[in-house]
Amino acid sequence: MSALSFADRLAHVEAQGPVRTVEPPKPHRTVLESFPAGAPRGVWPAEGYAAEQRRQGVPARVVMDLATDSFLVIVEGAS
Repeated sequence: MSALSFADRLAHVEAQGPVRTVEPPKPHRTVLESFPAGAPRGVWPAEGYAAEQRRQGVPARVVMDLATDSFLVIVEGAS
């Protein structure tokens, strides 16, 4: 078993390319409304609210917040 020399190890690391040490920033999100996840089967109030916002020209979408067990209607990039 042969060990790599210092120069070989350095060349190996250089060949792997840049190492990302910082996570890219997450886009800013504004929560328009929050709905509990326990709605009756077939009823989607968050989707209805987001659709109404989109009809008014607001680019809203629905995401799940697992920590609070709720659906959030959000707009990305708004402040």
